[in-house]
Amino acid sequence: MTNEEVFSRAYDEVRLRGLSPKTVASYLGRLKLFLKYFNDRPIEEMNEIEIREYLLYLLDSGHSAGSVNVYNSALRFIFGAVMGQNLNYQLIHRRREHREFPALMSKKELAHFFSSMDNLRDRAMFETAYGAGLRLSEITYLRVQDIDSQQMRIFVHHGKGGKDRYTLLSQRNLKVLREYCRPNHPEGYLFYLRKQRQKVLTPRSVANAFRNCCKNAGLPDTYTVHTLRHCFATHLLESGAEVCQIKEMLGHTFIQTTAFYLHIGNMNKQI
Repeated sequence: MTNEEVFSRAYDEVRLRGLSPKTVASYLGRLKLFLKYFNDRPIEEMNEIEIREYLLYLLDSGHSAGSVNVYNSALRFIFGAVMGQNLNYQLIHRRREHREFPALMSKKELAHFFSSMDNLRDRAMFETAYGAGLRLSEITYLRVQDIDSQQMRIFVHHGKGGKDRYTLLSQRNLKVLREYCRPNHPEGYLFYLRKQRQKVLTPRSVANAFRNCCKNAGLPDTYTVHTLRHCFATHLLESGAEVCQIKEMLGHTFIQTTAFYLHIGNMNKQI
């Protein structure tokens, strides 16, 4: 099997498994970099020895444990599922990841963050990100019809892993969305570029808008859009919500991922 045939078969395999386009691009992109490192040697001549060498090269180059694990997963998939090799996984262990506590805005900082915004779209967008615990990509693809004011909930269409879910819609969030969504608001995406209403926002444009809002509010540049999601989960726990409920609203697959916020809550109590 030539390298070109491996790419073609890998593309078909990830489509058959129903993996997201983002995962397809991630896996094939990492395969391309792997082959480039070995000067485009025939991949059939390689095995876990070359995978191990490449993973060690990534670590020596300063890649994080999480980043190296993504490469590891991609190459295991290519060699195992696509090429049918029986790899010796003892030689290509996944890296143990150290998860640091995320930076959190205090409730006072959050209030100042929102009150300092003079742009209605940005205020509606980030109030929704915080009030519903949305990921960056989920903000960009949110549609007008996803806002359910009757049931007071927001529908997240094809979130991470292609999963659909419902999350919270607060009265405060609904109020600012109604102010933003005036009668002339176009159908389709809820948030759009100011001069291109039919174009979906890019994650970079949302991140840039957030950075500018933080700067205007005099907040640290360590905060990111994802900080709002962390605040959503932490503040819900502090208000007495159950971990299982928060897990569903965040769209987590494993309860252990959500339980991480229990540690953050306990740390906040100790401070």
